[in-house]
Amino acid sequence: MRIDRIPPLNISHFVSHHPKHMICIFTLAMVFATLFFGKHITESTHDIWLLLTGQADTYQSIVVWQWRASRLFTALILGAALGISGAVFQSLVRNPLGSPDITGFNVGAFTGVLLSIALFGNLYWLSVFGAILGGLFSALLVYIFAYKGGHSGFRLIIVGIAISATLSAFNQWLILSVSLETAMTAALWSAGTLNGMTWSRILPAAMLITAFIFCAFLLNTRMKLLEMGDDTAAALGISVNKTRLMLMFVGVALTAVATAITGPIAFIALAAPQIARRLENSAGVSLGSSALVGSLLLLSADFIAQHIWEDSTLPVGLITVSLGGIYLVYLIIREGK
Repeated sequence: MRIDRIPPLNISHFVSHHPKHMICIFTLAMVFATLFFGKHITESTHDIWLLLTGQADTYQSIVVWQWRASRLFTALILGAALGISGAVFQSLVRNPLGSPDITGFNVGAFTGVLLSIALFGNLYWLSVFGAILGGLFSALLVYIFAYKGGHSGFRLIIVGIAISATLSAFNQWLILSVSLETAMTAALWSAGTLNGMTWSRILPAAMLITAFIFCAFLLNTRMKLLEMGDDTAAALGISVNKTRLMLMFVGVALTAVATAITGPIAFIALAAPQIARRLENSAGVSLGSSALVGSLLLLSADFIAQHIWEDSTLPVGLITVSLGGIYLVYLIIREGK
C-alpha cells in the first residue's frame, strides 16, 4: 500500500487564508504567558495544572486569578474597544490616519477626566462620565470646524490635530493650576496604565463597553455603505449625516470609556484596523478583526511593560506610544507615496 507523505505546513498560506485563526492563536499564547509567566509563579507544568484545576495554594491563586486575570481581561476588552473605535473613524474619514489618537478625541476625553478630577475629586464614575463628555465635545469641535460643504477626510484629520494641540495645552495648564495632590494623580493616570486593575473596577465598565461594541456592529452595514461614498449611501436609503453622527458617538464613547479607566493609550486605535486589513487583504476595515488585533496588541504591549524591567512595571502607555510613533512615521511615508 502506498502512503503519500503529508505535505509540509505552509505558514504564509495559512496566515493569508485564516488571519482570524492566527490572531486567536497568538492571543491565546499571550493569555497563557500573561497568566503563568513571571514572579510569584514557579512556571512548572505541575503548578500550572494545579492552578487550572483550582488546587493551587491560596497565594498563587490570588496572584493569577485575582490580580493577573483582571488585568488580562482589562487589556482584552479595552484593546477591542480601541480597535473598533479606530476602525469606525478610519472608515468615516477613509484614511488610515483617521484614528482617535490623531484626531484628538482621546485628548478630549483626557480633558474631561482632568476637569472631573479637579472639580469633584478622583471619583471613578464621574471620571467615566467626564471622559465621554470631553470626547464628544472635542468630536463636535472637529465636526463643526471641518465642515465646508461636506466633510473631507483630510480636513477632519488636520482640524483634529489642531484641536488636539489646543486641548493638550489646556490640559497642561490645568495640571499646573490644581493642587499638588490632584496634579500627581492626573500625571500618574495620564501615562496610561493597567496597574491596579481589579474585577470590581473593570466589570461595570466592561458592560458599558460591550453595549457600545454591540451598537457598532449594528451600524456596521451602514458604515460599509458610507465607505462607498455619501451619494451612493444616500441613493441606497441611508441618512448620511445621521449615520455619521451615530458612528462618531459610538467611536468616541469607546475611546472615552477606555481612556477614563486606564488613561490615554495611543497606537492601538491607529494600528489595529490597518494590521487587520492587511492580514485579511481587504479594501475596507473589519470591526471584528480590528477588535481581535486591538486585544492582541494591548495585551502584548502590557506583557512587555510588565517584564521589560525586572524590578518595576512600566505604564503600558509608554510602550504603545513608542511603537505608535514608529508606526505613524511609516504610515505618513506610505501615504506620501
